[in-house]
Amino acid sequence: MALSLQDALIHLMVVTASSDEGISDHELDAIGHLIERSPVFEGYDMGRLEEVANAAIDKTNADGFEGVLDAAVAAIPDRLHDTAYALAVEIAVIDVQLPQEELRLLEMVRDRLDVDSLVTGAIEASARARMRSA
Repeated sequence: MALSLQDALIHLMVVTASSDEGISDHELDAIGHLIERSPVFEGYDMGRLEEVANAAIDKTNADGFEGVLDAAVAAIPDRLHDTAYALAVEIAVIDVQLPQEELRLLEMVRDRLDVDSLVTGAIEASARARMRSA
């Protein structure tokens, strides 16, 4: 069964969060906040978040990161590929430190979404700037 656009975006965020040894409560909270404030999630039923997140983890366990990414990208229209990448980056930078596993996963996401390198660089620089402390 094909994913909806919103579920596909959640799958990308969950797989990004879980790429470095599991998903933390902080990362789940961040996913929830992104859903609440991002226009692409307008009308989304927040009561489904746990179910969709668990489905993403189950799919990761069954099909690996590649399987989840392929299914998610197939459900995201080209015009929203940069949005999808920006959401994944937002989750990756939550922990401030980017372990090698998360960097590799972001590379996989970037390659599958085929977002222009200038756009991905701008998204990444913007996320880094937002996460700096005084």
